[in-house]
Parts: sequence; structure tokens; C-alpha cells
Amino acid sequence: MERILHFIGGRQMPSADGRTFENIAPATGEVVSAVARGTAAEIERATLAARTTLAGEWGSTTTAERADLLDRAAGLIEERLEDLALIESRDTGKTLTMARTVDVPRAVANLRFFAGAIRHDETAFHHMGSALNYTLRKPVGVVGLISPWNLPLYLLSWKTGPALAMGNAVVAKPSELTPGTAAALAEILDEAGFPPGAFNVVHGFGPEAGQALVEHPEVKAISFTGGTETGRRVAATAAPLFKKLSLELGGKNPTIVFADADFEAAVAGALRASFLNQGQICLCGSRILVERPIHDAFVEKLVAGTRDLVIGNPASPDTFLGSLVSAEHRTKVENYLELAREEGGEVLCGGERPDLDPPFDRGAFLTPAVISGLPPGCRTATEEIFGPVVTVHPFDDEAEALAIANGVNFGLSASVWTRDLDRAHRFGASLKTGMVWVNTWLLRDLRTPFGGVKASGVGREGGRWSLDFFSQTQNICIKLSEEAQ
Repeated sequence: MERILHFIGGRQMPSADGRTFENIAPATGEVVSAVARGTAAEIERATLAARTTLAGEWGSTTTAERADLLDRAAGLIEERLEDLALIESRDTGKTLTMARTVDVPRAVANLRFFAGAIRHDETAFHHMGSALNYTLRKPVGVVGLISPWNLPLYLLSWKTGPALAMGNAVVAKPSELTPGTAAALAEILDEAGFPPGAFNVVHGFGPEAGQALVEHPEVKAISFTGGTETGRRVAATAAPLFKKLSLELGGKNPTIVFADADFEAAVAGALRASFLNQGQICLCGSRILVERPIHDAFVEKLVAGTRDLVIGNPASPDTFLGSLVSAEHRTKVENYLELAREEGGEVLCGGERPDLDPPFDRGAFLTPAVISGLPPGCRTATEEIFGPVVTVHPFDDEAEALAIANGVNFGLSASVWTRDLDRAHRFGASLKTGMVWVNTWLLRDLRTPFGGVKASGVGREGGRWSLDFFSQTQNICIKLSEEAQ
């Protein structure tokens, strides 16, 4: 059986106590690897390796050298696209098509983007007349990156790029459900020429490895992407230690469709936003709000489209939905479907375990579900399900749509479908979310701020926001002589 080890100080190594845990392929239920189970001991070793390189080789690198290393690593990821896509599909259950066309290419783009960003970064200069002020960027130091299971390489590289670009040393703790591409990324960065200790990976569980990373006194910043409840624990631990903290948490995102929208484009957009990656993306539009004049026709078309989505073998090019990430997560989603029925909803389609041929009959598959008839304030319509389940709600005017859209504890993203440009500006600005798409969904420019409000997180990632987070700024004030003034 394959073994996945920690990567600390430029070397693969087992846990000090020799413990491992099983990595299960969710599409087949097969145990595919034994993974080293890290604890505070491995976090301590990784942090020491990171501090050592900051005091030596890595701490003396220039901006140009770091940018070149990131570009080299991006090229290596691109060369290994197929292998990385296979690992990602195996670990997550997602389709191989998505891993090939979204996850791995985005990792390449992330590293190349931040290589370019630091080459072109500018810091402030302020002339006072009697003095000159200029701003320096300095690394934060050792930073902890905690990444989720839904987009493992995509999101770990999104954090790793700016962290390394700014000269920090990284200790990464990937999800225990998806260790494969984090281990591969460590090997790629090593091959690209990053010095030992610049990037370290400790595998394991949140209470053992994750908690130790967050509370370690030498870890000066934590960038976390994951569930809101876990984010609260991370914040409660990190705040008293005065660590820099970035939290990208959950969502219950609305897709708002007005009667004047391009009907076919809105249906197609809602389908994609509902069920891409089995609905396991924090940005998925899990609440669909439809203006009443087109509501019934829209729901009919949405249900027909949902039934046509192909579920099954993740390696098949025809498959749109692979498996959920685990059998346990599927059970959680099924519990919400039962709750929806208790709350008076009607499951118009889906929500069943499909009949698939071996070995996929043992996988964590669930057919995509559309639910109608629920009050917008019920639990099913306000709590994050993070699976292939959407609820549909009619509205009569902008005020009602806005009240429903904003009536949840989350505020990550929204998509608005309308041909009325004035409405798009007006309504979009009134939504209590960090991001709004108009007549599209998940169209990303890496220069723009990414993040949410309310229970969807703290801080922003992307562009200069990531560079700011992974650096400390220092102002230098030089008093000028009278002759120079």
C-alpha cells in the first residue's frame, strides 16, 4: 500500500510515534494509502525547520529569486497535470475532468500569479517636505496554512503562492481526507529549488495537528479555509496569541433570478452553481430565488436539467457528478434531506443513492436534489449543507428577494441574473456578501478580493490583499537636512 509521509525540513518522514491513518477513495470505498498521523511533535519539528531556514538560506533570498522559484514550481505542476489530476480525483471523488481542467490548472495559475505580483509590487512613499517616508515589506515569519478537502491543491496553492512570495516559511496542514496533492506539492517545491524548511507538510487531524499548529507560539499567522464552527475554534485559539488571522469559512449563497433574465442562461448558470463538484464548493448557489412570473417554468427546466446530469465513474468524460468526499459526509447531506421533508419541503428530484456498477456501488454517491415549498427561514434553507442539494424560493419584488438573500448568517457570495443594468448595480450593492456575480458565476480574477462577511469569514485573499496578509509593513522616516528640504 502507498505510504504518505510528512515533509519536514526537505525530507519525508513518518510520525515520531509511528502512527498512521487510512486514506479512503470515496468513489470506491477502497483504502488507497496509509498516511502519517501528525501531532504536536511533528508541528514542533516542522516549525523548527521553518525557523532554521528563515535564519539562513531562505531568509536571504531576493524578490526576484522567490518569483523565479514559484514560476519553476508552476511549470513542474503543469508537467505533472495528469498525475496530479488522478490523485485529486482519487482522494476527493470529484470528476477527473474537473481535476484536469479546474483544480490543477488553477494551482499553476496561482503560483504564476503571485510570482508576477511580487515582481510588480509597489510600496508607499510619502514626502513631508522636512522628511521622507518609505514603506518596507517584511515576511511575517513562520505561517500556518490549513486547507480543506473540497479543492485541495487549488486552495493550498492559493495560500502557498503569496506566503512563499513574501519570504515566509510555511507549515501546511491539509485535510486528512485529501492528503495526496499536498504531499505532491511538497515534492514539487523541493524539486523547484525551494530550500529545506521553506515548505513543510504535516498530515493529521484537526484536534491533534491542526490545533497544535494554531497554538504554536512561533507560528505568527494562520490562514484557514474550512467550516465555520472550526473557524471559530481557530479564532478563539489564535486571537489571544495576537497572530495574524485569515478565515475563509462557509456559505449559503443565493442565486437570484429576475423575470427579465436570459432564461436559458440563468437555468444553465443555476445548474452549474448548484452542483459543480457535487455542490462541495463554498461558493455554490444552494438557494435559488426566482421571481414569481417565471418561477414555475424555471423550476420545471431546472429539475429536468438536474435529472439529466450524469453521476458515476469520476474518470468518465461524460460524468458531471462524482462521489461526495466520504460516506460520513453523504449521511450528513441525507439527514438534511430528511429535515427538509419534516419542514414541509418537497424533494422534486434526487437525494437518492444511485444504482452503480462495481466498484462504484461502494462509493459515497448521491443524486442531485432540488427542493421546493420550504419557508426561506427554515434550517434547510439557512444552514450550510455542502452537498448536491438546492432549495428554490419564489419572490415578488426586489425588496422580498433582498430580504431572503440577506436573511442568513452567512455572506460569502451571490449571483444575480437580470438584463437591467441599473438593477444589477443597485441590487448587487445591497447584498450582504463579500462577492457578487451578475449574469455569471465563479468567474474569478485573481487580482480581486476574495472573502465573506458575517459567519463566512474574516479578511480577504487575492492580489494585494494576500500580499498584505503574508507580510509586515514597516515605515522608515528620514529627516532631511535644511539644505535638502
